[in-house]
Amino acid sequence: MLTRILFGLSLLLSFSGFSQQASDYVLQAQKLEVSRNELGALDKYKQALLLEKNNLDALCGASLMCNRIGNRESDETKKKAFFRTAHVFAEEGIKINPKSSKANYVMAVAKGRIAMISGPKDKVAASRDIKKFADNAVRLDPNNAAAWHVLGKYNYEISNLNFAERGAAKLLFGGLPPGDNRTAIQCYEKCKSLDAAFITNLFDLSKSYLQEKQNDKARQLLNQALRVAERQQDDAARKVDCKKLLQEIK
Repeated sequence: MLTRILFGLSLLLSFSGFSQQASDYVLQAQKLEVSRNELGALDKYKQALLLEKNNLDALCGASLMCNRIGNRESDETKKKAFFRTAHVFAEEGIKINPKSSKANYVMAVAKGRIAMISGPKDKVAASRDIKKFADNAVRLDPNNAAAWHVLGKYNYEISNLNFAERGAAKLLFGGLPPGDNRTAIQCYEKCKSLDAAFITNLFDLSKSYLQEKQNDKARQLLNQALRVAERQQDDAARKVDCKKLLQEIK
């Protein structure tokens, strides 16, 4: 499947006389990420992979871009296609270096997106994998802020599973690994200590505090998120969510 994803670009580049190396394209992609041009970044990561199919940075970057772009898609068919492509890139990354914190984090994210488009049975299976790969990511690099955020999200979502999902977990797997909102807060707080400008983490942490009836802490975090400079393409929309939530708890 990865070959099919890259085939169209390979036809274009094979006659272009390019002299750039994969690392050049990765650097260009990362710059486009900073400028919040994720479609452009995805294109550059794919070009890097045409030159070096085992480039871990390109595989991880392409997977993350597919997940972010797909998450904004209103068309469900396109959303699923992006998520499944992201999963393919993440799988290749894990094969190349299963001891990479970044590769494990990217796989945890990909599993999370797959869970979003799955029924109860597959969602439960994906949830178990999310925790496994996120645990691996923070074990391999305790300073991986984004991986701590994924662990927080896992615990929050587990604490809010509906009856059908809990039933499926118990029937198919004898239950799920432990997960609760207070643990979510601990993970989100760890992420915040490593990256205080991660807007989505601040927003998610505020929701967990609201679930614990700690409204003052939630307000403080939401206001903090609104003051932080935007770094990702989704940050503007997340700030809108922060404003809405602030209005709801006043």
